[in-house]
Amino acid sequence: MMWKLRALGALVLSAHSATAVELTLGNDASVKSAASTIAFGLMSYYTGNRTGDTPGNLPDPYFWWETGAMFGTMIDYWKLTGDTSYNEATKQALVHQAGDNRDFLPRNQSRTSGNDDQGFWAMAAMSAAENQFPDPPADEPQWLALAQAAFNQWARLWDEEVLCGGGLRWQINVFNVGYNYKNSISNGCFFNIAARLARFTGNQTYADWATKIFAWQESVGLITPNYDVYDGVTINREDGNCRETDQIQWSYNHGIYLHGAAVMYDVSGRDSLWKQRVDGILGSTINMFYNGTVMVEKFCEEPGFCDIDQRSFKGYLTRWMAGTTQMAPHTFDVIHPLLESSAEAAAKACTGSPAADFNGIPGTACGFKWTTGGFDGMVGVGEQMNALGAVMYTMINKVAQPLTSDTGGTSRGNPDAGLNIPESSPITLGERVAAGFLTTAVAFSVIGGSVFVML
Repeated sequence: MMWKLRALGALVLSAHSATAVELTLGNDASVKSAASTIAFGLMSYYTGNRTGDTPGNLPDPYFWWETGAMFGTMIDYWKLTGDTSYNEATKQALVHQAGDNRDFLPRNQSRTSGNDDQGFWAMAAMSAAENQFPDPPADEPQWLALAQAAFNQWARLWDEEVLCGGGLRWQINVFNVGYNYKNSISNGCFFNIAARLARFTGNQTYADWATKIFAWQESVGLITPNYDVYDGVTINREDGNCRETDQIQWSYNHGIYLHGAAVMYDVSGRDSLWKQRVDGILGSTINMFYNGTVMVEKFCEEPGFCDIDQRSFKGYLTRWMAGTTQMAPHTFDVIHPLLESSAEAAAKACTGSPAADFNGIPGTACGFKWTTGGFDGMVGVGEQMNALGAVMYTMINKVAQPLTSDTGGTSRGNPDAGLNIPESSPITLGERVAAGFLTTAVAFSVIGGSVFVML
């Protein structure tokens, strides 16, 4: 817990107030101080570096993938602020969760991990490579190779010859609920990593895959002609087609394709088609997820039934919008004012002192809704991570572009990473049917939620 003592000491010296997060945009010292206070509250939820706990795990009720998302945020926090307080815990978590096969499919998550779960850890590793986060020792998993391992395994799971013309399933294992569902976030992780690997390595194969994934999303209607991004499609049990579309839109789905398209815009030498996609998704995102100038998770925030996962989505959209300005500079004048207005609103929501579920500095717990002008009583990893992103990404124009192997990136890769896993045994008809019934149950629950939202 040494990081906690160092971070607390820094906060005592630098905080302007112990009862609120104060933020003056345009003042780097103020932004960094506010980010430091919020980051301390966020990392106070983490128990993985305590004796007897597992590095890389958050306690219940948080799922494994959200820890990967959190450490991806903490890598960016270090890059944007220079604060190294949490680097040791971040490195320990990423290396431990790489598992014995160095692919973010560790044994402690082997039965429950989905393609998107693996994806958030892989994107954290990719950020570490791009930002030259301190490398592990040579005998431990390396950041670039970990991202390549995920890419290779996803490429092997792509099933275009049989079902829906391609795409990744949500779940890796046939026995998990959602195996017969192909969702935008799983394929978005694949797309985002492929685009960033193409940029980092210069290897055209990664770029070709990114193009293929985006085209598949369009072909099944998950990215519409208006650049709305729907949640997913269900594989029909009889003919293997994808006709049942869940049209709910989540902010992180928009964000992950926006950023990936911006990276491809950079990779392609500013190709006009990728610019059209960037601009189209950005316009759709602003229309769907901004209430004037403040970000909202439209489909669950206003009705008030966002679950634990959904309460973290805004933080990822903020991350990817900020990253988009680096890859597609023409978007900066549109995106940066939105980042700043949401940062101001998020800081005003960081004034809570709940009696439970928060171990940060009293008066600095961050709420979920940024449209109320104050603390809404909701606290958690997602709420704290959202606010941290909102505040710190206002400094995105103060740091250099992500590195590549040609511009100083030093993380070591392995093009064959992740390929030492035995092929899965063939799926039986009974297993397909069972998975289909489980997915149908999920679909009905999602439809019910959609109806409630529309009502």
